[in-house]
Amino acid sequence: MADNSVDYSALMRQALDGDAQAYATLLNETSRLLRPYLVKRLFSGNEVDDVLQEILISIHKARHTYDGTRPYKPWAYAIAKFRLHDHLRSHYSDNLHDAEDIDALENSLPENVTKNEFLYESISGEVEKLPEKQATILRMMHQEGYTAKEVAEKIGMKESAVKVAAHRAYKVLREKLER
Repeated sequence: MADNSVDYSALMRQALDGDAQAYATLLNETSRLLRPYLVKRLFSGNEVDDVLQEILISIHKARHTYDGTRPYKPWAYAIAKFRLHDHLRSHYSDNLHDAEDIDALENSLPENVTKNEFLYESISGEVEKLPEKQATILRMMHQEGYTAKEVAEKIGMKESAVKVAAHRAYKVLREKLER
């Protein structure tokens, strides 16, 4: 964790005045400051090291833009944020180049892949075998088209209770239909 007693702004001003030791200390302390920020946002240690190196290079290249009257940390974090976004953008765009074309996949799927074999009417006999409250809820939601909230209002239950009852009914139906 970065030491809060480090005066980053003073180190940067000294570095800009030509103090090589202050600059080395500034870069080391900046690394310790930014590493936890990157660890939370990236997946691997190698990735963290690579992005941190890019950030330090960017700080080096942009050091002439630093305003010595303003705090150092927000300036450094802004650079870090932009470098991180650049890294993520390039990483994800590289992965997109390797992605399958959805049109090609669509043509290779069987025609009935999205066809629902079970309509409410085809399983209504099984629905009627459920406990009365569950059957009523499913009937209202799937045959009459009411939302869970509307069903709750009509039968005097809480919406969450309606959803739980429907979920339990779906589970029972699924087990019966899989047999």
